[in-house]
Amino acid sequence: MLSFITNKHDPHYIRQRANSLENITAARQSSERKHLLLAASGSVATIKIPEIIKSLSKYEGKLSIRIVLTSSARHFLGGQSAEQPTVSSLMHMPNVEAVYDDADEWGPQPWKRGASILHIELRRWADMMVVAPLSANTLAKIVNGMSDNLLTSVIRAWDTDGGIDQKRKVIAVAPAMNSQIRVLAEDWGVKESVAREGAEGSTPNDELSESEGWFQVIKPISKTLACGDTGDGAMATVDTICKVIEARMGLVE
Repeated sequence: MLSFITNKHDPHYIRQRANSLENITAARQSSERKHLLLAASGSVATIKIPEIIKSLSKYEGKLSIRIVLTSSARHFLGGQSAEQPTVSSLMHMPNVEAVYDDADEWGPQPWKRGASILHIELRRWADMMVVAPLSANTLAKIVNGMSDNLLTSVIRAWDTDGGIDQKRKVIAVAPAMNSQIRVLAEDWGVKESVAREGAEGSTPNDELSESEGWFQVIKPISKTLACGDTGDGAMATVDTICKVIEARMGLVE
């Protein structure tokens, strides 16, 4: 006897449901967890994305993660090795709710007036965005206002002062390149002060408060790069990136 098969068993259907605009809106309105939008652009350091997710797995029930990958970033997650799992496998990792790429921005149905737009809904959903790695190409797009893919469209639409979403939110980027990052670090960078409950002294759990700025640059480090060169340009360690996420999102108890 043949079993009745529904689209509930179709991986493509399940992914489409997870990535749907309705899903994002519902999650934004009902979830009490912190929302991390974790993105990667085209760099070999994209293979660290699974490690970042694993490092944050201890916050199950407290953290929701949605992932955005550029078309170039996807090339580094094709199941080539244990450290390069498939993109689809990310959906089965702790706290991950959805994985998006450029094809999700305008599909599967043509946009019509009044319909929601993915990069806007992701911006509304996110409490914080982290781009790790940030490639030289994507950096150039950001500082010049280009938005030709999902990742840069989210950044271009970011509510830089909290005037729209009624909440100031930071984008942290971890460059993996040998290039100039002055615009992000100095012109758009957050200027931090520590908001303390006590009169004097500080603790690791003091709340960060910024009077201006919306980008935090997690500076690259010096090491032997994948290309064989030795010098500045390697993405910061997974531990460093996760500590920034934990501090910014108030995950550290």
